[in-house]
Amino acid sequence: MTITEIERRLDFLREASKLKDVLRRSFTQDGQPESTAEHTWGLCLLVITFADYLEGIDLLRLLKICILHDLGEAIHGDVPAISIEASLNKSKQEREDLLTVMAPLPDDLRTEFLELWDEYENASTPEARMAKAFDKIETIWQHNTGVNPPDFDHQFNLTYGRRYTDHSTLTRAIRDVIDQETLRNAEKISF
Repeated sequence: MTITEIERRLDFLREASKLKDVLRRSFTQDGQPESTAEHTWGLCLLVITFADYLEGIDLLRLLKICILHDLGEAIHGDVPAISIEASLNKSKQEREDLLTVMAPLPDDLRTEFLELWDEYENASTPEARMAKAFDKIETIWQHNTGVNPPDFDHQFNLTYGRRYTDHSTLTRAIRDVIDQETLRNAEKISF
Protein backbone atom coordinates (compact mmCIF):
# COMPACT_ATOMS: atom_id res chain seq x y z
CA MET A 1 0.00 0.00 0.00
CA THR A 2 1.36 3.37 -1.00
CA ILE A 3 1.36 6.61 1.00
CA THR A 4 -1.20 8.01 -1.47
CA GLU A 5 -3.52 5.03 -0.91
CA ILE A 6 -3.25 5.49 2.84
CA GLU A 7 -3.90 9.22 2.55
CA ARG A 8 -7.00 8.65 0.40
CA ARG A 9 -8.47 6.23 2.94
CA LEU A 10 -7.71 8.70 5.70
CA ASP A 11 -9.49 11.38 3.64
CA PHE A 12 -12.54 9.12 3.54
CA LEU A 13 -12.37 8.58 7.30
CA ARG A 14 -12.06 12.34 7.83
CA GLU A 15 -15.27 12.90 5.84
CA ALA A 16 -17.05 10.02 7.56
CA SER A 17 -16.07 11.44 10.96
CA LYS A 18 -18.37 14.38 10.27
CA LEU A 19 -21.13 12.07 11.52
CA LYS A 20 -19.88 12.91 15.02
CA ASP A 21 -21.15 16.46 14.46
CA VAL A 22 -24.48 15.55 12.83
CA LEU A 23 -27.13 15.83 15.53
CA ARG A 24 -30.36 13.85 15.62
CA ARG A 25 -33.63 14.57 17.42
CA SER A 26 -32.72 12.03 20.07
CA PHE A 27 -31.21 12.91 23.40
CA THR A 28 -28.77 11.16 25.70
CA GLN A 29 -29.46 10.25 29.31
CA ASP A 30 -27.91 13.60 30.26
CA GLY A 31 -30.17 15.47 27.84
CA GLN A 32 -27.48 16.17 25.23
CA PRO A 33 -28.44 15.89 21.54
CA GLU A 34 -27.31 12.53 20.17
CA SER A 35 -25.04 12.49 17.12
CA THR A 36 -25.50 10.16 14.19
CA ALA A 37 -22.17 8.54 15.09
CA GLU A 38 -23.47 7.84 18.60
CA HIS A 39 -26.61 6.31 17.11
CA THR A 40 -24.48 4.08 14.87
CA TRP A 41 -22.39 2.97 17.84
CA GLY A 42 -25.58 2.23 19.81
CA LEU A 43 -26.97 0.27 16.88
CA CYS A 44 -23.83 -1.87 16.59
CA LEU A 45 -23.75 -2.47 20.34
CA LEU A 46 -27.42 -3.49 20.26
CA VAL A 47 -26.73 -5.95 17.44
CA ILE A 48 -23.78 -7.62 19.17
CA THR A 49 -25.74 -7.77 22.43
CA PHE A 50 -28.32 -9.96 20.70
CA ALA A 51 -25.92 -11.67 18.26
CA ASP A 52 -26.27 -15.04 19.95
CA TYR A 53 -29.92 -15.05 18.79
CA LEU A 54 -29.19 -14.13 15.17
CA GLU A 55 -29.31 -17.56 13.58
CA GLY A 56 -28.59 -17.66 9.86
CA ILE A 57 -27.32 -14.07 9.83
CA ASP A 58 -23.83 -13.10 8.66
CA LEU A 59 -22.85 -10.96 11.66
CA LEU A 60 -19.93 -9.24 9.94
CA ARG A 61 -22.16 -8.27 6.98
CA LEU A 62 -24.87 -7.05 9.37
CA LEU A 63 -22.37 -4.90 11.30
CA LYS A 64 -20.96 -3.45 8.09
CA ILE A 65 -24.48 -2.48 7.01
CA CYS A 66 -25.14 -0.92 10.40
CA ILE A 67 -21.95 1.14 10.28
CA LEU A 68 -22.63 2.35 6.73
CA HIS A 69 -26.41 2.87 6.84
CA ASP A 70 -26.31 6.57 7.81
CA LEU A 71 -22.94 7.50 6.33
CA GLY A 72 -24.54 9.70 3.67
CA GLU A 73 -25.84 11.93 6.45
CA ALA A 74 -22.30 13.26 6.94
CA ILE A 75 -23.01 15.95 4.33
CA HIS A 76 -26.64 17.07 4.60
CA GLY A 77 -27.47 15.76 8.06
CA ASP A 78 -30.21 13.65 9.54
CA VAL A 79 -33.85 13.80 8.52
CA PRO A 80 -35.96 12.89 11.56
CA ALA A 81 -38.32 9.97 11.05
CA ILE A 82 -41.27 12.02 12.21
CA SER A 83 -40.77 14.40 9.26
CA ILE A 84 -39.82 11.78 6.68
CA GLU A 85 -42.85 12.58 4.50
CA ALA A 86 -41.51 16.11 4.19
CA SER A 87 -38.37 14.70 2.62
CA LEU A 88 -39.37 12.27 -0.11
CA ASN A 89 -35.90 12.59 -1.68
CA LYS A 90 -34.10 11.52 1.52
CA SER A 91 -32.82 8.26 0.06
CA LYS A 92 -31.68 9.82 -3.20
CA GLN A 93 -29.88 12.66 -1.40
CA GLU A 94 -28.25 10.31 1.09
CA ARG A 95 -27.00 8.04 -1.70
CA GLU A 96 -25.51 10.98 -3.59
CA ASP A 97 -23.87 12.23 -0.40
CA LEU A 98 -22.56 8.75 0.34
CA LEU A 99 -20.91 8.66 -3.08
CA THR A 100 -19.28 12.01 -2.32
CA VAL A 101 -17.99 10.83 1.07
CA MET A 102 -16.63 7.63 -0.48
CA ALA A 103 -14.95 9.34 -3.46
CA PRO A 104 -11.40 8.92 -2.08
CA LEU A 105 -11.81 5.14 -1.64
CA PRO A 106 -10.53 2.61 -4.16
CA ASP A 107 -13.17 1.36 -6.60
CA ASP A 108 -13.56 -2.09 -5.04
CA LEU A 109 -14.15 -0.72 -1.53
CA ARG A 110 -16.47 2.01 -2.80
CA THR A 111 -18.46 -0.61 -4.71
CA GLU A 112 -18.68 -2.90 -1.66
CA PHE A 113 -19.84 -0.07 0.61
CA LEU A 114 -22.40 1.16 -1.90
CA GLU A 115 -23.78 -2.34 -2.42
CA LEU A 116 -24.17 -2.74 1.35
CA TRP A 117 -25.88 0.65 1.61
CA ASP A 118 -28.24 -0.20 -1.27
CA GLU A 119 -28.94 -3.56 0.35
CA TYR A 120 -29.97 -1.74 3.55
CA GLU A 121 -32.01 0.88 1.73
CA ASN A 122 -33.94 -1.80 -0.17
CA ALA A 123 -34.08 -4.27 2.75
CA SER A 124 -33.09 -6.86 0.17
CA THR A 125 -31.29 -9.44 2.34
CA PRO A 126 -31.85 -11.00 5.77
CA GLU A 127 -28.94 -8.91 7.11
CA ALA A 128 -30.38 -5.70 5.68
CA ARG A 129 -33.84 -6.44 7.10
CA MET A 130 -32.27 -7.17 10.47
CA ALA A 131 -30.27 -3.91 10.28
CA LYS A 132 -33.49 -2.00 9.52
CA ALA A 133 -35.26 -3.64 12.45
CA PHE A 134 -32.44 -2.96 14.91
CA ASP A 135 -32.08 0.61 13.58
CA LYS A 136 -35.71 1.31 14.45
CA ILE A 137 -35.39 -0.43 17.82
CA GLU A 138 -32.26 1.55 18.70
CA THR A 139 -34.00 4.82 17.85
CA ILE A 140 -37.05 4.01 19.98
CA TRP A 141 -34.81 2.75 22.78
CA GLN A 142 -32.89 6.03 22.72
CA HIS A 143 -36.14 7.98 22.86
CA ASN A 144 -37.12 5.98 25.93
CA THR A 145 -33.81 6.30 27.76
CA GLY A 146 -32.87 9.86 26.82
CA VAL A 147 -34.08 13.10 28.37
CA ASN A 148 -36.53 14.40 25.78
CA PRO A 149 -38.20 17.80 25.44
CA PRO A 150 -41.54 18.10 27.30
CA ASP A 151 -43.55 17.92 24.05
CA PHE A 152 -41.86 14.74 22.78
CA ASP A 153 -44.32 12.48 20.91
CA HIS A 154 -43.84 8.98 22.33
CA GLN A 155 -47.06 7.86 20.60
CA PHE A 156 -45.26 8.16 17.25
CA ASN A 157 -42.81 5.47 18.38
CA LEU A 158 -45.59 2.93 18.90
CA THR A 159 -46.03 2.59 15.13
CA TYR A 160 -42.60 3.76 13.92
CA GLY A 161 -40.76 1.13 11.89
CA ARG A 162 -43.13 -1.67 12.83
CA ARG A 163 -42.99 -3.22 9.35
CA TYR A 164 -39.27 -3.85 9.97
CA THR A 165 -39.33 -4.74 13.65
CA ASP A 166 -42.15 -7.26 13.16
CA HIS A 167 -40.23 -9.25 10.54
CA SER A 168 -38.52 -11.62 13.00
CA THR A 169 -39.46 -13.27 16.26
CA LEU A 170 -36.42 -11.75 17.97
CA THR A 171 -36.97 -8.14 16.92
CA ARG A 172 -40.71 -8.41 17.55
CA ALA A 173 -40.01 -9.62 21.12
CA ILE A 174 -37.51 -6.81 21.76
CA ARG A 175 -39.97 -4.32 20.30
CA ASP A 176 -42.77 -5.59 22.56
CA VAL A 177 -40.66 -4.91 25.66
CA ILE A 178 -39.61 -1.46 24.41
CA ASP A 179 -43.20 -0.59 23.46
CA GLN A 180 -44.25 -1.16 27.07
CA GLU A 181 -41.67 1.40 28.15
CA THR A 182 -42.84 3.75 25.39
CA LEU A 183 -46.43 3.48 26.66
CA ARG A 184 -45.30 4.32 30.20
CA ASN A 185 -43.41 7.35 28.88
CA ALA A 186 -46.41 8.48 26.82
CA GLU A 187 -48.64 8.24 29.90
CA LYS A 188 -46.26 10.38 31.94
CA ILE A 189 -46.46 13.16 29.35
CA SER A 190 -50.25 13.05 28.94
CA PHE A 191 -50.84 14.00 32.58
